Amino acid sequence: QVQLVESGGGLVQPGGSLRLSCAASGSILSIDRMGWYRQAPGKQREMVATITSDGSTNYADSVKGRFTISRDNAKKTVYLQMDSLKPEDTAVYYCNQLVVATTTLYVRAYWGQGTQVTVSS
Repeated sequence: QVQLVESGGGLVQPGGSLRLSCAASGSILSIDRMGWYRQAPGKQREMVATITSDGSTNYADSVKGRFTISRDNAKKTVYLQMDSLKPEDTAVYYCNQLVVATTTLYVRAYWGQGTQVTVSS
């Protein structure tokens, strides 16, 4: 069984910063790509940022230059540093990790439970 646990969401004023974390636990053999997605009310879930196992990153145009994704492979954790936050960044943020479990030996996508980020004055 593999679980992802997120932390770090909350309420912040426009222009502020937050750092999200997502730690994987369980019977993990390896982790490929990690990423963050978000879903605002009434909208579809969208990709925010992804990072591959070799550190290559990809960002949505709307967050480029403001958000930074990183990972700690030893801790099986992915981070999202969010700076210069805007009201339009308000959403539930979900982490996603492509994990090979020791019990299955094939890659599968796992999702975190979601954490609310609200940007408001």
